[in-house]
Amino acid sequence: MNTRPVQSPADRRDRPVYDRDSVLEVAVAVFNERGYDGTGMEELARRLGLSKSSIYHHVSGKGELLELAVGRALDALFYVLDEADGADAPDTTATVRLEQVVHRSVEVLVAELPYVTLLLRVRGNSVVERRALERRREFDHRVADLVARAASEGGVRADIDPHLAARLLFGTVNSLIEWYRPEGGVPVTALADAVTAVLFDGMRGRPGG
Repeated sequence: MNTRPVQSPADRRDRPVYDRDSVLEVAVAVFNERGYDGTGMEELARRLGLSKSSIYHHVSGKGELLELAVGRALDALFYVLDEADGADAPDTTATVRLEQVVHRSVEVLVAELPYVTLLLRVRGNSVVERRALERRREFDHRVADLVARAASEGGVRADIDPHLAARLLFGTVNSLIEWYRPEGGVPVTALADAVTAVLFDGMRGRPGG
């Protein structure tokens, strides 16, 4: 005779329901809080209110969750570069494209803040992390190439190595993960405008300004 207690519809409704995206969202929050290496599947299961076997219904393990998370951030950032390269106006200068890349990258960082935060914290301790770092290097090279083209047309200083300039630009953009909070009251557009203005126009006051 089956003695397993029968769950009522109310019991079933009280259990959390997740799809892969919502599992990923919680996992990224835990990875950022505890560190990827410091997070086990047991902790993820506890935070989700699921059994480990239920998580494995959605993903093969925490490595796949990391890959999905950093892939989401990288895809969004590369889209910004592709968007700038494919700008409709053929006479758009490299300098304008570079400013667009910086401005849009700030917007992407805010929109994908937990995912970009995780991406910027990977250190290459796994195959997934090393692949992510390789894509980040590719991104840096493409930005440096854009800086070089902007310098050749006189839009930015030519006396600074393009790779160094690219690192300085995105060092500033990436620093937002340390202090920016969406609930802080600074609109995304205003933030992106301010970062772009400081990076490209500087903070020196103008006469009569």
